[in-house]
Amino acid sequence: MVCCAPHIISVDYYHSKAKLSLRQSTMASLRFFYTVEMSLPCLLCPCPSSPISLSSPSPRYHLLNTTFKRLGSSRTLRITCSSSSTFTGGQTQQSSFNDAEMKLIDALIGIQGRGKSASPKQLNDVESAVKVLEGLKGIPNPAESELIEGRWQLMFTTRPGTASPIQRTFTGVDVFTVFQDVYLKTTNDPRVSNIVKFSDFIGELKVEAVASIKDPKRVLFRFDRAAFALKFLPFKVPYPVPFRLLGDEAKGWLDTTYLSPSGNLRISRGNKGTTFVLQKETVPRQKLLATISQDKGVAEAIDEFLASNANTAEDDYELLEGNWQMIWSSQMYTDSWLENAANGLMGRQIIEKDERIKFEVNIIPAFRFSMKGKFLKSGGSTYELKMDDAAIIGGPFGYPIELTNNIKLQVLYTDEKMRISRGFDNIIFVHIREM
Repeated sequence: MVCCAPHIISVDYYHSKAKLSLRQSTMASLRFFYTVEMSLPCLLCPCPSSPISLSSPSPRYHLLNTTFKRLGSSRTLRITCSSSSTFTGGQTQQSSFNDAEMKLIDALIGIQGRGKSASPKQLNDVESAVKVLEGLKGIPNPAESELIEGRWQLMFTTRPGTASPIQRTFTGVDVFTVFQDVYLKTTNDPRVSNIVKFSDFIGELKVEAVASIKDPKRVLFRFDRAAFALKFLPFKVPYPVPFRLLGDEAKGWLDTTYLSPSGNLRISRGNKGTTFVLQKETVPRQKLLATISQDKGVAEAIDEFLASNANTAEDDYELLEGNWQMIWSSQMYTDSWLENAANGLMGRQIIEKDERIKFEVNIIPAFRFSMKGKFLKSGGSTYELKMDDAAIIGGPFGYPIELTNNIKLQVLYTDEKMRISRGFDNIIFVHIREM
């Protein structure tokens, strides 16, 4: 096995040389909570509402914020560990999306908050893919097609300055699922409804609108009722919004600019200038990432995904170059953030040329943990990692840590956007490639 020599960093601080080493007991992981501002989920209109604050534990795929308690001054930390893994799978699942549609779907991978946290490059990729599909036209007269009928899941939405505060706040919360029901010709009461599903155990909020077809692409709507359907209550709780008093504010229109021939993908533009991307059928990768966002049943979802995306011996998975951000692992974090970082349980993995790999974790502002090493393919999709160059980096200064770690890593699935692997202590990891 090829390994890299330890990298020693000199530190000159206030004109005096200093060596710092850290003990595990000097660091502590910080649990944190997030607050979700929940309000009326009008995807199409700026109806007023009263926010409701909910606090819940952060899902474990979020990176842990960490903080220094105090710095040790005399001990050197030494950690050595190893692990192994195996995998078997089944048949590959076919997609009902064409190449142009898959380009849009791929552009959505890794975007958090249905577009809220998208980078300029991600937004540009989505916009380009949307324009290509709109140029292809798709199903003619989409508003009159039976393919538009049914439940659609909101995957992405833009947020121009004219978008309502409700839309900007609510659709960016990944832990809730947002749907739109469209029933225009298959019912005597044509309606378009927006649904926010909190969870299987809590229930949902449904906002309904009377709808009508104006032309082959445009649907007119007027919101007229809304209610919570909560699992722990035997009755629905009306949402206190006086739709009748809102007048034109409760009205709007929605153009369908692309409807896929399969009826599984739709692009729509609203009267406030907002673009929506919705799907009836989500590809397996999207289903898995959505499950990870909700942090429920993830292990089962990974098993299902791997079973339907099995690899063959003739097509071994490679460790693709790039920055790979960890979004989920099958093990909860331990009390020692340093052990977590050394085992790849936190932060990102950076795969470089010449079989080089680095673990990197942001600790606190201006400080990060870095651990470098080499990887060698040992057979199939399995790699031997030897990590032996660790340091705490603070600005231009580095504080070396005597730390080694030998890990057997097996790539169970990878594509240009997502990687599933089995590493230290047979822990399953899901990484997203940063673009």
